[in-house]
Amino acid sequence: MTEPLSGTFGNSQVTPEQREGKIRAVFQAVAGRYDLMNDVMSMGVHRLWKRDMARRASAKPGQFIVDLAGGTGDIARLMAAPDRLVVVCDPSKAMMEVGRARCPDSVRFAEGTAEAMPFPDSSVDLVTIAFGLRNTTRPDQALAEIVRVLKPGGRLLCLEFSQAWPLIRPFYDAWSFHVIPRLGAWVAREPAAYEYLVESIRRFPERDELADSMRTAGLVEVGWRDYTFGIACLHQGTKS
Repeated sequence: MTEPLSGTFGNSQVTPEQREGKIRAVFQAVAGRYDLMNDVMSMGVHRLWKRDMARRASAKPGQFIVDLAGGTGDIARLMAAPDRLVVVCDPSKAMMEVGRARCPDSVRFAEGTAEAMPFPDSSVDLVTIAFGLRNTTRPDQALAEIVRVLKPGGRLLCLEFSQAWPLIRPFYDAWSFHVIPRLGAWVAREPAAYEYLVESIRRFPERDELADSMRTAGLVEVGWRDYTFGIACLHQGTKS
């Protein structure tokens, strides 16, 4: 059983406010090299996961779509088109500045946290969030906020790292705990940031726990699918 994220950062006990400040500092420091680091750490596989997520999102003309914690806009770019509104919502100005330079003009950007988005009730058709839920200070509050902004029948797609299947778990753990922080030091020049990343993955709820939290928040038709031997998992739910 994994431990809840709230109140932790690395191995130290901190308040949610302190944790939020530390997370923002991490992304401020690595913003310009974030996508490169993801390519190196996953050997490019994260892009396949994200493409499949965007395909399953099935963005349609006329929809209002929020890519939550979308930062550099790599998910938003996959869903963008002139006939729909795609908005990246992220608390990191540095990450969004990188995203603005890479996204088409049809993608908009709005500063906001997962726990407090600047959108009206029942206004959003689709929310996507990739590798961002574990970085929230209060995941249950973030899920409730997602449900608040979704229209009835609106969908959430949440891509997150997960617990690898038992067969490969020893190899994946060795990669995560010994290789990734060193890659962080080499490519991103921020080893502490990637030590935090590994720790946040370890502490993130397992699949069925997250599914239960989504149902508690008010989502139905909740389910998930694994990617790459369970290293990542795509969770889905619909607002009733």
